[in-house]
Amino acid sequence: MHTSACHLLQAGVDLNTIRAWLGHVSLETTNIYVEIDLERKAEAVALCDTAQSEPDRPWKQNKGLMAFLNTL
Repeated sequence: MHTSACHLLQAGVDLNTIRAWLGHVSLETTNIYVEIDLERKAEAVALCDTAQSEPDRPWKQNKGLMAFLNTL
């Protein structure tokens, strides 16, 4: 059942549905399947990629805007 639950989660099945299918009373019990899903963890880490040293700030290229801001 453990493998089936992991595959269902990876297929996008709602965690509450998996909980009911497994017969778990508490959603906390079913959360272990979310915690062990390494693919989802890798996707979350990729969203936090900090490889870009400075954020893109195209407004800094606008000389008129920068001149106005420097007068404040």
